[in-house]
Amino acid sequence: MQQNQPAGVPPLELTGERTLPDVPEENYWFRRHLAVYRWIAANRVGGRVVDMACGEGYGAAVLAQTAASVVGVDANPDAHDHARLRYRAPNLSFARALVEDFDTGAPYDAIVFLQTIEHVHEPERLLRRFAELLRPGGMAYVSTPNRLTLAPPGAEKSGNPWHLREYAPGEYASLVKPAFGSVELLGLFHARKLRLHEVALKAGWDRVHPALRLTKPFYEKFVPAISERDFELRGGPLDRALDLIAIGRP
Repeated sequence: MQQNQPAGVPPLELTGERTLPDVPEENYWFRRHLAVYRWIAANRVGGRVVDMACGEGYGAAVLAQTAASVVGVDANPDAHDHARLRYRAPNLSFARALVEDFDTGAPYDAIVFLQTIEHVHEPERLLRRFAELLRPGGMAYVSTPNRLTLAPPGAEKSGNPWHLREYAPGEYASLVKPAFGSVELLGLFHARKLRLHEVALKAGWDRVHPALRLTKPFYEKFVPAISERDFELRGGPLDRALDLIAIGRP
């Protein structure tokens, strides 16, 4: 369960369907998601924004720091109640609805849909709908985990039971491009101390810490210390990307 929630805000349980802040063991995944939200807010998004499948609501709150208005949409009643009680700002609201059905006041300047397309039964249809809801010049930001780095080598998907399908970079590009006039594809990668951790693993760190009985004390400090600055978005070869971020324009 989430820790240290404000008075009157019911904590959410970590089920694996969505990531949560305020769960120390989940901090890596939370920061991995938050890095993309902060990048969108800082670099690209403004005007009227919809955060589809907003979950706990932290991402919609980040987007509201720079956008004129943000609506966070989620069908889960517990997540919706938590979000509307925890995150409050004059330009931020939350709606309980299926993302396939939501449409209040289109067109929108931006649609954000992060780490959810892999849960969707008809992703092609949903992406076309997003394109229809955007104003000319608007942008859709749609991310998904990279199957090549999430699943075991050669597997069709990871063991996450909530994922219906996972995509390699080429497959993801083929999914997203038909729905939009143009698509830019970026990747999320480790940076700073997470990059150093990758180097240490290649050098044999996984053999050293169990032998020295350092596993528990090291990771109890390392994981909570991860921040969104320990990730970076960039283009280039994407086979080793953690997540794939498509930016679609009508």
